[in-house]
Amino acid sequence: MTPMEQDLSNHLMIFCKNPILGQCKTRLAASIGPGKALEVYRFLLQHTAKITRQVITQRTVYYSQYITKNDVFEPESFYKALQEGDDLGARMANAFQNSFAKGAHKSVIIGSDLYDISPELIQQAFQALDTHQTVIGPATDGGYYLIGMTQFKAELFKDKNWGTPSVFSDTLSNLKPDIPFLLPVKNDIDTLEDLHPEEVFKPLIT
Repeated sequence: MTPMEQDLSNHLMIFCKNPILGQCKTRLAASIGPGKALEVYRFLLQHTAKITRQVITQRTVYYSQYITKNDVFEPESFYKALQEGDDLGARMANAFQNSFAKGAHKSVIIGSDLYDISPELIQQAFQALDTHQTVIGPATDGGYYLIGMTQFKAELFKDKNWGTPSVFSDTLSNLKPDIPFLLPVKNDIDTLEDLHPEEVFKPLIT
């Protein structure tokens, strides 16, 4: 299935960092070294590609620094674009605005460092937008691993201390009085303690 054959009313956007030694998974690298941290992140990118291509939706990969033509996100299944903005909030805001401008009815952003992501979880997010304006997947570190909406809400991406435990609670405050649909809490992989199940990650770090 090519990107043009997908459901254009639903749009899944995947935010990722280019896998560059020393520039990704820096907190994990402090424990296991930049080389092994890069291997973990490359594995997570492969996992994210495998999971997301199973979801019937338009898909766009947003790269942090440059667009890679030959990688795990093959052009037959994924559009490719570059993140634009001075911080994570601005980059997500621009992606949502572009998505809705191109005709999407439901837009969802996920990251690329969640082993617990599944096609069913992403599909649940899109289904939740049938009855809610916003859907959020809270992360154990106080942020979120997924956010989706049916119309652009600029306030969700302003005045946030990105990468800190206050992001999720601050986002909920912005949404009041609306109540978003909350997905199950999941664990982003940022530190050595996050690497589970052991049988999956141990071969990458030993």
